[in-house]
Amino acid sequence: MSSIERRTTGAPAHADYTGAVYGSLLAASVIAGTSPGRDPVPASALAILLLASGLVFWLAHVHARLAGDRARGAVWSRAEAVSVGAAEWPLVQAAVPPAAMAGAGWLLGLSDATTAWLALLVALAGQVGWSMAAARRMGARPRLVMLSGLINLLLGLVIVALKVLLSH
Repeated sequence: MSSIERRTTGAPAHADYTGAVYGSLLAASVIAGTSPGRDPVPASALAILLLASGLVFWLAHVHARLAGDRARGAVWSRAEAVSVGAAEWPLVQAAVPPAAMAGAGWLLGLSDATTAWLALLVALAGQVGWSMAAARRMGARPRLVMLSGLINLLLGLVIVALKVLLSH
């Protein structure tokens, strides 16, 4: 439901895991893209980069939704911007667990490469978990919940494959 529909119908906004699934895939992509070869980005920088990427993409999504609403005749207001920002916030939230893993790896003195792999696994687990939660929330049958998780696992494995291929 678009923000225009929420405003005109008065229907409450429902939990939308789209941003969390997308944010987890984005985090996995950032990790894969910043840690190729034998010289990965330092774990502390990876944590910052994950959070910053989540915030930048969140801002881009908020701007795009507000611009799209405006193109359909909506008048921008502070309430509308806050509503759209809140609806897109799961994109940022999805970056927090892999960023926390990167920070924990740094604090524990793990190698940057090990930390990057652990953060990537956390991002993929989030992607699969959020997609399955979304399917369950929609009332999907167990087979569809599992299929949703499997599809997102396969998407994540594409990112892992790219990381492996680019590392050699």
